[in-house]
Amino acid sequence: MTEALFIGFAAMLVASSLLVILHRNPVASALFLVLAFCSLAGIYLLFHAEFIGMVQIIVYAGAIMVLFLFVIMYLNLQRDEEGGVHIALRRGLGWVAGTVVLAEGVFMLARRWAPGPLTPEVPGEAAGNTQQLGMLLFSRYLFPFEVTSLVLLVAIIGVVVIAKGRSTAGSGTRPAPGEDG
Repeated sequence: MTEALFIGFAAMLVASSLLVILHRNPVASALFLVLAFCSLAGIYLLFHAEFIGMVQIIVYAGAIMVLFLFVIMYLNLQRDEEGGVHIALRRGLGWVAGTVVLAEGVFMLARRWAPGPLTPEVPGEAAGNTQQLGMLLFSRYLFPFEVTSLVLLVAIIGVVVIAKGRSTAGSGTRPAPGEDG
């Protein structure tokens, strides 16, 4: 069963990654990238790296993709005209995907999963992968972690400065002396 899930997630990851670079619409490419991130998170979950899988979904598929979509919308790219076949195909795939997700939810609820670990923790057992990752991240890799946060801060400040410069240049008016533009 695990091998079949791995093959399924890997095939979805490869297909969605190819669609990211082959699709002409940038918003659709970004959504295929979200699908690729979720497929990778599924592979992490298969390897019992639950924390990394959830961080993959929350950070990359959530926060980073919101930033990508803001950039795409900020660039104001023109939209391709689509015919009726594309809309019908998209609706059909949406209904199929919705049915699959609903069936998975019913299957999971039918199994009556109990919250918590399946086996009790043994005192003195090695720390879990989340604790090991946290200890490693905030001890050995603390400096690269802080440098990453500074790089993200500089990127945010740069976007604000660029956006402010465009809004001032696009309005055709100059700020009066002493006014902040």
